[in-house]
Amino acid sequence: MAITIAHRVGTVAVGQASVAVAASSPHRADALAAVAWAIDELKATVPIWKREVFVGGEVWQENKEARARVESSRVEAARARGGGV
Repeated sequence: MAITIAHRVGTVAVGQASVAVAASSPHRADALAAVAWAIDELKATVPIWKREVFVGGEVWQENKEARARVESSRVEAARARGGGV
């Protein structure tokens, strides 16, 4: 099995792809499962920020999956130390 992930940087217009995941495997089900795992893992482990620009302003957005994983790691570390959160 082989898998590749490409993530765009810079301006990405609404409706354009910002990430591509490709997998090859002797069996289609394995490749599809690998693609699903890879995109979920990317979203959960990479703190991706995006600037959303709209009429009247702009706002920076963090991917919620990464924030949740960071918070979960912080809680686990505190528990391992015997402390509270």
